[in-house]
Amino acid sequence: MDVKMLQAFVMLAEELHFTRAAERLGVAQPLISQWIQKLERELGEPVVGRTTRAVTLTAAGEAALPHARQVVESARLMTRAVHQEGVPLLGSVTLGYAGASSRPWLPGIARAVRRDAPGVDLRLRSMVYAGAAPSLVAAGDLDIAFGRRPLTYSGLEDRVFEYERVLVGVSSDHRLAEQEQIDIRELASEPWVMFPAQQGSSVRDMGLRLANRAGFTPRLVQEAPDSYTILGLVAAGVGVTLTISSVDHVETPGLVLRPLAGPARYLTATLLHRKKSNRATEAALEVLAALHPEPERPDGIVLD
Repeated sequence: MDVKMLQAFVMLAEELHFTRAAERLGVAQPLISQWIQKLERELGEPVVGRTTRAVTLTAAGEAALPHARQVVESARLMTRAVHQEGVPLLGSVTLGYAGASSRPWLPGIARAVRRDAPGVDLRLRSMVYAGAAPSLVAAGDLDIAFGRRPLTYSGLEDRVFEYERVLVGVSSDHRLAEQEQIDIRELASEPWVMFPAQQGSSVRDMGLRLANRAGFTPRLVQEAPDSYTILGLVAAGVGVTLTISSVDHVETPGLVLRPLAGPARYLTATLLHRKKSNRATEAALEVLAALHPEPERPDGIVLD
């Protein structure tokens, strides 16, 4: 069984999106589809379910995933040993992240760790939402993760990575699209697109909290697992959403992003880790601190 097939399967399982899985592997999307189809033929079972809006793992895919990860990890460590002969391996560090907001930083983080801490074997795990990150770090499933404040786990530490301004997303032909700022009360009668509740999304929680403070409960018409899909649905006119400024880089034709009316509101993105970290994690954290110093607190309301 070709390792490339298994790499494609692992990436697709993490991203649940063919295009983003292809981007992470640095190949064309049709090649991912071909590898998945070949894997399914060899296994005799479908490993992913495909619809026009979502990719999901089948029961066979869920069963195969941990074994595929082991093979891919062994192959990666073997390649590393060959190409970094003489560099002592401090250990592996798993960094958890979710969606569009942290993705732009990942290439720079990976390059900086390879350059400045070559003994650290950095692994990236996607679809780790802020709400779930603290428990995963505390349990040792992750070493570092992008999270949010407040931090309620006593065994963890965090530092501010970025302040992300809260924005409203509407379609370009929406009645509010021409406004420079949008009052959240104007969204009370609108259909909303949001992250699923069970994924632990702090962006979803923030949207519900701000709406409730404004005196209404959002009318949810569609859930989606990532910002890319949510913004695409909003651009298509399915509904409106609240999002954050770190998704500005996502090019979505037909989408308009506007700040909330009134004082600027911000969510705090953090990097969190266990207080007692191993040498490899400490080395990675030093690289991250040098690469991205803690920003100044902005004027406005920080929604910690």
